[in-house]
Formats: sequence, structure tokens, C-alpha cells
Amino acid sequence: MGKLWKKMTQKKDPKEYQQKDAHLLQVLGVKDFLALGVGTIVSTSIFTLPGIVAAQHAGPAVVLSFLAAAVVAGLVAFAYAEMSSALPFAGSAYSWINVIFGEGFGWIAGWALIAEYFIAVAFVASGLSANLQGLLEPLGIQLPAALSAAFGSNGGMIDVLAVLVIVLVAILLSHGTSGAARVENLLVILKVVAILVFIAVGATAIKTVNYHPFIPAHKVNADGSSFGGWQGIYAGISSIFLSYIGFDSIAANAAEAKNPSKTMPRGILGSLLIAVALFSGVSLVLVGMFHYTNYANNAEPVGWALRHAGHPLVATVVQTIAVVGMFTALIGMTLAGSRLLYSFGRDKLLPKWLGELDSNNLPNHALIVISAVAIILGAVFPFSFLSQLVSAGTLIAFMFVTLGIYRLRPREGKDLPVPGFKMPFYPVLPAIAFIGALFVFLGLDHLAKLATGIWFVIGILVYVFYGMHSTEKE
Repeated sequence: MGKLWKKMTQKKDPKEYQQKDAHLLQVLGVKDFLALGVGTIVSTSIFTLPGIVAAQHAGPAVVLSFLAAAVVAGLVAFAYAEMSSALPFAGSAYSWINVIFGEGFGWIAGWALIAEYFIAVAFVASGLSANLQGLLEPLGIQLPAALSAAFGSNGGMIDVLAVLVIVLVAILLSHGTSGAARVENLLVILKVVAILVFIAVGATAIKTVNYHPFIPAHKVNADGSSFGGWQGIYAGISSIFLSYIGFDSIAANAAEAKNPSKTMPRGILGSLLIAVALFSGVSLVLVGMFHYTNYANNAEPVGWALRHAGHPLVATVVQTIAVVGMFTALIGMTLAGSRLLYSFGRDKLLPKWLGELDSNNLPNHALIVISAVAIILGAVFPFSFLSQLVSAGTLIAFMFVTLGIYRLRPREGKDLPVPGFKMPFYPVLPAIAFIGALFVFLGLDHLAKLATGIWFVIGILVYVFYGMHSTEKE
């Protein structure tokens, strides 16, 4: 036990990471990170969750759930901004925790995040496939059932469109981040325009009666979850928090940032601020157009609301751009996940092959692995029961990062550089951020917590029987 604890608390020298990541090309600027962050955060969720959460939990007060979740995400983002500014390494929370807490704790944080990326890439790819099929069907283009859904879902054997989009993103990223960033920037602009069009057109159909009562009376749903009252708003926060976790995808690419002490904080905080404004606008307009009960079990509330408000052409345009826009989230998640896997290989906690760069100084071995795993999850096996695991694992990493500020701050200006951004109101705000992340985690479904526990048991076994021994051979 003493040997295990010694290995877990063995801190990485930041100079080692600087040397290992030095070959990665520093080509990403503020606008690239803003596009990456907005593209990842404002993805499938904005076109589905506002209606679903309004119907299931919060009613018209769904905007309060989005704002409360944004406050927690914003507090964590402050910690992320300082960490990424002081420690601009590939792997985000995994690498940071390695430096300030030790190898074992870094592994736990990284293991939590890798679950996010594996599942999120698969989830977005499948969501993109479903929406694209919905647009093609009126045109008379319909895939055979066996090729249109995951194994065991609606007669499906493999979701071939999900496979194709994951492969397409992998090919794009295999040629470097600068080319992917240009595609990302263009698609994000299109997606934001589509959302603004929905808000502008939808606002003309708002009926104020749909906002009353703004906070419905509390009751318990058939599945045991809460609807209405502050309890319903709280249940909505835990469901919605998944929407905001995408800013980690920015931090994961810190080693490829130009002037990271400035570009990282601006990218993280700026993208989150833009996302909050868009989510709040969509939520308010959606529940104002129709009574929130109309969105129960509605997988496409934005398109549905526009069509039933007499704007079928606008609905088609917005949904088409939304499908294209989901591609941006896929780019962001795949990019960040490949850099995290690269970091594991770089440190030999997973096979060293994952940490090797190709002739163009790109971690394409890691890219191949995350793409392959995402294809298996998203195209072959039904994975809806794992969706909340994305939030659960990420919230644990967020708690590590917020507490990590207390270990980081005393080292700044000594063995670590003084960051270009510091979390305000230290030492109070990091504690509030930690409590906020814990508060959201406790509101998750009990099955998500159980799945998280199983995932961490597997992770600890991998570390104890492989990772810690592999690093001893360095």
C-alpha cells in the first residue's frame, strides 16, 4: 500500500511535459479556440435539451436551469483558465493533476475525461446521423433499417452514417489542426447564424400565456424524478450540465496554442459566455412559442416549433444547418480526446505507441484509437444508457481542477510560470466552484453514479496492474 501511495503522489516535472509536447505545432489562436469551444458546447444539446428539460423537469423556468448550470460551469472555467495558462500541456486536467497532485490522481482525472470523449464522440455522431436521416426521408431517401441504427435498436445492425462522419472527421484531423480549425470556424459561424434565425423568427410567435406559471408547482414524475418547483429546476441543472462541458476540449489542445497564457483564458471564458447567451435565448423563445408540455419526448423541438408556428422553410434551413453544425462538435471532441489519449501514451500509463507522433508531428495513433472506439460505441452498440456518464466523469475531473488551484497558486512564480490569468477571489472562489460541481454531481441519476463507479474500478485496475508498473521502467 505504501508503494502504491508513493507512486500515486509522484508528481511530474512540468519541464518534462514541455519537452515532450515541444514537437506539437503551436498554430491555434483565440478565434480558433472560440470556434472550437462554441462548436463543441453549442452542439446537439441546444437543439434538443431546452424542450426536453422544460417538459420533464422545469417548465418555463428551464432558462433558470441553464443559467444555474452556466454559473457552475463558469466557476470551473475560471479554474481551467488559470490552469491552462500556467500549464499549457496536452491532456488538460490529466496533465495538470499529474503535476500538482501526482501520477495516480492525474490518472483518475484523465480516466474520467476519456469516458467523456469516447461516449461524446459516439453520441454526437449518432445524433448527427439521426437528424440527417430525418432530413433525407421527405426527399424519398431512406436507408435500410439494418444500416440506419445501432445494433439492437429499431432493427438496426450498424449506423453507417455515424461510421462515415467519424471517419471523415478522423481524416480531416489527421492532416493537422490548422486545416480543421478553418473548417471549424466556418461551420460554427453557420451554426450560430441558424440559432439566431430561430430566436428572431420564433420570437414573433411568442405567447406570454405560455410563461405562466413560470415555476410550476412541484410534483414527482412517474420515474421518481422531480418536476416543477426548485426541485425541478435542480433536476434540470443536472440534465443540462452536459451542454457546458465542452470547454475542456479547448484546454486539451493547450500545447498547440499560440501564446497560451492569453489565448487559453480568452478561448475558454469567451466560448462559455457566447454559449450561455445562445442557450438562454433558445430556451426562452422555445417555451414562449408553445406550452412546454408539447415538447415531451420531442427529439427535435426547435424544428417542430418552427413548423407548427407556420415557418416550415425556416425549420428546414435551421435543421439543415444544425446537422452541419453538429460536425463542429464532432471535430472538437475527437480532437480533444485524441490529445488526451496521446498524453496517456506520452506518460506510458497506456501503451507508448499512443504517445508517438507521425512524420508531420501529429498524434495520429491516438486519433485512430479514439475514432475506432467511437465507431464501436456509436455505430454498433446502443449507448443511450451511458449518456449521463459523460457528465458524471467530467464533473469528477472538474472537482479535481478546482481543488488543484490551492496546490497551483503557491508554486506560481517559483517552479511554475506566473499565468496570464488568475482565478479571482482566491481562496474563496475555488471552494465555491468545487461545491457547485459536487452539487450538480449529486443531482445525477443514480444509474449514472453506479456506471461511474464501475468505470473507475476498471480504471484503478488498469493503473495498478499496468500503468504504475510501466512508468517505473522509465
